[in-house]
Amino acid sequence: MYFTRTIEDVWLESSKQFPALLLTGPRQVGKTTLLEHLCSSGRRYITLDDYSLRSIARQDPALFLQQFPPPLLIDEIQYAPELLPQIKMSIDRSRRPGDFWLTGSQQFHLMQGVTESLAGRVAVVNMLGFSAREKEKRTGRLAPFLPTHEVLQPRIKSGGETNLQTLYAAIWTGSFPALCTGEVHNRSLFCSSYIQTYLQRDVRDLAHVGDIETFSVFLKACAARTGQMLNLSDLARDTGVSVTTAKNWLSILVASFQVYLLQPYHNNITKRLYKTPKLYFLDTGLCSHLTGWTSPETLASGAMAGAIFETYVVAEILKSYWHRMQLPNIYYYRDKDGREIDLLIEQNDRLYPLEIKKGAAPSREWIKHFSALDRFGKAMKDGGVICLCSDMLQLTETGRAIPVGML
Repeated sequence: MYFTRTIEDVWLESSKQFPALLLTGPRQVGKTTLLEHLCSSGRRYITLDDYSLRSIARQDPALFLQQFPPPLLIDEIQYAPELLPQIKMSIDRSRRPGDFWLTGSQQFHLMQGVTESLAGRVAVVNMLGFSAREKEKRTGRLAPFLPTHEVLQPRIKSGGETNLQTLYAAIWTGSFPALCTGEVHNRSLFCSSYIQTYLQRDVRDLAHVGDIETFSVFLKACAARTGQMLNLSDLARDTGVSVTTAKNWLSILVASFQVYLLQPYHNNITKRLYKTPKLYFLDTGLCSHLTGWTSPETLASGAMAGAIFETYVVAEILKSYWHRMQLPNIYYYRDKDGREIDLLIEQNDRLYPLEIKKGAAPSREWIKHFSALDRFGKAMKDGGVICLCSDMLQLTETGRAIPVGML
């Protein structure tokens, strides 16, 4: 059964404008399924998972494109970066929009090649697993999330469940299509197999990490720190590697879309802010598996309940932008006085602060630190707290409680 993806219409529209489009994201999130669904009858599908095709593409890329002329969908382009200069020459000859659709599961060496070869010719798009709206087949083609009345109103009409048990079941399952659609029922086996494939094909073969066993420990240590400020020294010590190695390995997790680093908000007005990013795992199901939570119930009542809820919300907000082919300006705020705001969205020189709370009885106390942003001298009209309340509630003139089901 095919599930409609939010990105479909903007992808097709962009294909009318750009000669090449590159869809990047983690393995198994439905990139190929999406593009095959959108393919017209004239576009040929080629996967570089096929070793014979990969060999031709790497050894004789010009012959490869003669054999498979555009319009073309090339899956897993990272396995043959030698194709990129030939794709550039083909684009420069024909100048036809939509000639090349490309997918890639990581950005280790791929993005450098794309930047050098296809600059100005390619639109790069990030896609993650199902959003809550995609999974539940609710209206997904909405404006990216902002806590404003105009953006929230369409979301109210198509809001989802805010029940604690239902929500944590979704968080525990995660966003991989195979699990969300019921194609695979054994979540533990799926996650174990996914990690093994990821370690072997991306980490060992593409990133050339030799110590896979220690990297696996590092991956689990990162999962345990989701929703926390990054401390590379602690992470390196707990894993038994140097800080330099930990930094390199973290860049691999970012490049392969396993984790997201949320940067702190600061400008030149004040130097009283922390400049350490916060780490978020991008799939809450994989994160829950790596940290050993065996059921939604134990996860919801355990020590990670708040952090995993925050992780889920940040990932959903990211998807609301990425799946509409937009890049969000999102940050967190924390100063040396201990005032912290979980999420800041900056748009058109305005700040939109958001708190994320695993609670169903919102109070003004939850948004008391919003006033700390006055020092920046920017307009701050709308803010909110995303929580488990059942209805939207105005807490102050500039802050409202927003049910998590509106995401």
